[in-house]
Amino acid sequence: MTRRHESRIGSTARVALLVALTVLFAYPFIWLVSASFKPRGEVFDNHLIPEHFTLQNYVSVWTEAPIGLWLLNTVVVTVLAAAAVTLTSAMVAWGFAYYRFRGRSALFGLVLASMMLPGAVTMIPTFLIWNSLGLVGTLVPLWGQNLFASAFYVFLIRQFMLTLPRELFDAARVDGAGPWTVFRRITLPLSRPALAVTLVFEVQAVWTDLMRGLIYLRDSSTFTIPRGLKSLVDAYGFGGEWHWEIIVTASVVATVPMIIVFFVGQKQIVRGIATSGLKG
Repeated sequence: MTRRHESRIGSTARVALLVALTVLFAYPFIWLVSASFKPRGEVFDNHLIPEHFTLQNYVSVWTEAPIGLWLLNTVVVTVLAAAAVTLTSAMVAWGFAYYRFRGRSALFGLVLASMMLPGAVTMIPTFLIWNSLGLVGTLVPLWGQNLFASAFYVFLIRQFMLTLPRELFDAARVDGAGPWTVFRRITLPLSRPALAVTLVFEVQAVWTDLMRGLIYLRDSSTFTIPRGLKSLVDAYGFGGEWHWEIIVTASVVATVPMIIVFFVGQKQIVRGIATSGLKG
């Protein structure tokens, strides 16, 4: 067998493996979408193509629950949370990447050490703080914590900023640009790949966050999509007849926006991750 034939066989095997893995990972979502177009009695018939195609499930989702309001609440929380954590994390990362000061390494190590702290440890103190401010039951606790940056995103953005040419910033300072001007007009535009990664990661994290919704939200008018799905499971599942067609359809409605966000930001995600660890 020639080397050319061996290379072709190896290439075919890699493609076959990738196709198999793609089908394996995509199958649950394909099944979910298929089930959302089936009547209740056929949800679990294991047919990817519905025997009796129906759009009634999507009509029922919008009439049985305020899913439009839940989507709006989720969009508001997601936009505010992602924008807040991206901006504040970039500001902290810029300080660690550009400025030289005594104890910088120790302070940065302390920031990184905070990532080792389990979320359950701070859950009760954080709740008590928001409760003392009278904000429990509102959407503020779901995004307000992001005003104080994130250790993981600080690390990610800092590593990217370290790859930027320092001479460019020094030249801007010589020309009279202040620290804020350098950060806003030079650093942020050059750091777009890392900022895009931060945005997409945080959008995904906030969009799918059920825990904080369970802790802070009380009224259905303030529910986000994950909290709303939990209420649908409670209403159409436990203690009564399971309405799986409603639950799977609502799950599709909640999942599709995340898929769109990923495909829109896919190039920036790959570029940002690939270049964030080149220096440091």
